[in-house]
Amino acid sequence: MTPEPILIALTALLGAMLGSFLNVCIIRLPGGKSIVSPRSSCPHCGHVVRPWDNIPVLSWLILRGRCRDCGSRISAQYPLVELASAGLAVASLLHAGIGWQWPVQFLLLYLLLGILATDVREYIIPDAFSLGGLLAGLAAGFLPGGLEPSEALIGALVGGGTLYGVALAGRFVLRKEAMGGGDVKLLAMIGAFCGWQGVLFTVFAGSLAGSVIFGFVNFVLKKDRLVPFGLFLALGAALYVFAGKPLIGWYLSLFTI
Repeated sequence: MTPEPILIALTALLGAMLGSFLNVCIIRLPGGKSIVSPRSSCPHCGHVVRPWDNIPVLSWLILRGRCRDCGSRISAQYPLVELASAGLAVASLLHAGIGWQWPVQFLLLYLLLGILATDVREYIIPDAFSLGGLLAGLAAGFLPGGLEPSEALIGALVGGGTLYGVALAGRFVLRKEAMGGGDVKLLAMIGAFCGWQGVLFTVFAGSLAGSVIFGFVNFVLKKDRLVPFGLFLALGAALYVFAGKPLIGWYLSLFTI
C-alpha cells in the first residue's frame, strides 16, 4: 500500500533536516572535530549561521549560495546532501513500507551517503559512520522483518573478513597497502545490514563500477589517480538495497534451462 502524500512529505522534510546534520558530520568528523559545538559558521568570515539561514535547501536557494554577511560562496554540497537525504528517506519508505525495516533501511542509506561524501572529499571513512553503523546493523537484527541476529553477525564477519583478506594479499604481493582499513570496516557494516549475499553483491558491483569509471578517468588523464573505493562500495550497497535480489535472480536465471 502506497503511503499517504502527507506522510511522504513529512518523510522528505525529516530526511532533509537529517541531511543538514549529516553535512556537519561530513565536514567535521574527518578532522576529529566535535559535531555538537561550536555552532555552524561561515568558513570565510566566521559569522555564526542564523537559524533562518539554516533551513535545509531553502536557505541556500534564498541566499543564492552565498554567505549573508560576507558574500562568499557556500558549497553546493550542503543542499545536494540535504536533497539526497530527503530522497533516500522517501525511497526507503516506498521500498520498505511502514514498519521497522523502514528506519533500518534509511539508516543504512543515510550512513552510506555520509561515507560516500567523506571518502570523495578526504579519502577517509570515519569510524563514527562505519563502526557506529556496524553496531546499529547488528542491533537491527533483533527487530522484526529483517535479518536474524545470526545472519547479521555472519554478514559482518564475511564483509570484514573478505576485504581484510584482500588487504593482506595485496600487502604480500604488491608490497604496499592495497586496501584501506576504512573499507574493511565499511564492508563489515554493510554485511551487518545486508547479510553475506549483500556483501558479495556489493564487492562485485563496487569493483566493476570502480574499475570501469576510474579506468576510463586514468586513461583520459594519462595518470593514476587514487580510487575512493568506499564510494563504489556505498553505491553497490545502495543498489543491493533497492534491486539486489531481483538482479541476483535474473543473473542466476541465465544459467538455468
